[in-house]
Amino acid sequence: MPMTYPRIRALREDKDLKQRELAEYLHCSQVSYSYYELGARDIPSEVLIQLAKFHHTSVDYLLGITDHPHPYPPAK
Repeated sequence: MPMTYPRIRALREDKDLKQRELAEYLHCSQVSYSYYELGARDIPSEVLIQLAKFHHTSVDYLLGITDHPHPYPPAK
């Protein structure tokens, strides 16, 4: 069963961004980004990290592992 990523879409929509705009930031096509949101394609770890940084949250929050939206403190 493919994983879905509703938080990625919700965070994008909260900022009134189009998929195309976020795809440009991630250096991918709008179709690829759409597949990420739908769960039709696995999101590479480097893209998840970029998304977490962009949205000022954690990868765990994006993946639904935690409900705490704040990013973790940076490593020392």
